[in-house]
Amino acid sequence: MTFKNIRVGVVQATPALFDLERSVDLVIAWIGKAAEAGCQFILFPESFIPCYPRGLTFDAIVGRRTDKGRAVWLDYWVNSLEVASAHTQRISEAIKKANVTVALGVTEKEPVGGTLYCTLLYFGNDGRLLGKHRKLKPTGLERYIWGESDGSTLVSFDSEIGKFGGLICWENYMPLARTALYQQGVELYLAPTADARDSWQTTMQHIALEGRCFVLASNQFVQKTDYPERYQADLADEPAIMCSGGSVILSPMGEVLAGPLWNQEGLLTADLDFSILAKSKLDFDCVGHYSRSDVFTLTVANQPPIQKV
Repeated sequence: MTFKNIRVGVVQATPALFDLERSVDLVIAWIGKAAEAGCQFILFPESFIPCYPRGLTFDAIVGRRTDKGRAVWLDYWVNSLEVASAHTQRISEAIKKANVTVALGVTEKEPVGGTLYCTLLYFGNDGRLLGKHRKLKPTGLERYIWGESDGSTLVSFDSEIGKFGGLICWENYMPLARTALYQQGVELYLAPTADARDSWQTTMQHIALEGRCFVLASNQFVQKTDYPERYQADLADEPAIMCSGGSVILSPMGEVLAGPLWNQEGLLTADLDFSILAKSKLDFDCVGHYSRSDVFTLTVANQPPIQKV
């Protein structure tokens, strides 16, 4: 039996905050850099388009919303990505040209009604949009700006470069959501995030060991000065570096293959030997010989079967 060997890339970059056009330009540029580095698969951070609006309150407290907050919301809404759009088509064309598979974190604008979702878009190396995962449970005040998804977007894909799927940021703390992916045999586990704490590294290592999968974790690098001038006053009490990154790639045995990367932009790459996946199952397989399916079962409402691409 011949095992696959592939090169993957994790993008840690600064988004063009609140600027949809420039955001798309940046995505295309990073796709080109990753292709030049020989990557066959690329992961972008959570909500890279148009940004993760860290530090902004949208001028809301319990029981009160204001026109000032609605103006910030409108700014964010206008610059969020509608999937069926010329902007997405530009990204698809760049992906096809680069011949890479891409997972891209965006804030997605629902055309009917206008709700925003924190979404991970999946593109095949032919540029085709394979599907999307919408965040099941936004965290804390994220629930004010993003809607919730359901099991129908808890997707994974079986491709020539392996089986891949992911969860966004603190969804990765949901053990049943992780198990839903493990049950589909995910080999490349994707974790785009906005969490730059040291403890996130421990979480990623745990998932690699628990799922016996390669883990790709991607975060943004953002400084306060990257925000538009119109928001600088609102961020007066925020630190100079608002998100320090921490992107990382780990093996199924929890070994760090690349990163973590801190306080700068960059592209992490790693060559993955899929024979390690098989070796790692000798002593632990959470959905196989270590699962005790006679005692425990997990049923996921509306989750689609793994999609062959």
